[in-house]
Amino acid sequence: MDRRLQLHNILVNILGSSNVYFQPPSTVQMKYPCIVYSREKIDAKFADNIIYLNKKRYKVTVIDPDPDSSIPGEVMKLPYCQFDRHFTANKHNHDVFNIYY
Repeated sequence: MDRRLQLHNILVNILGSSNVYFQPPSTVQMKYPCIVYSREKIDAKFADNIIYLNKKRYKVTVIDPDPDSSIPGEVMKLPYCQFDRHFTANKHNHDVFNIYY
């Protein structure tokens, strides 16, 4: 199975619903709480001019109207996960993480 799909399934299990969106277009009507994620970059390690290791980094955003939601804490437990920032928009709390997967 593709690594991104594995990450998607992990996020669905954390959220407990199918409101997980990968790079959603602006026409998608999201249901809250939800998780939105997108690929940000690929870190590559080289030896003898050949890539021997690469990891994709995803920006994962938990969007929830509940400011005391437990979902960000569950996302934070994932390996290679770093909290980036928190902000509010349209009366929803956004917790942004960077995850290498």
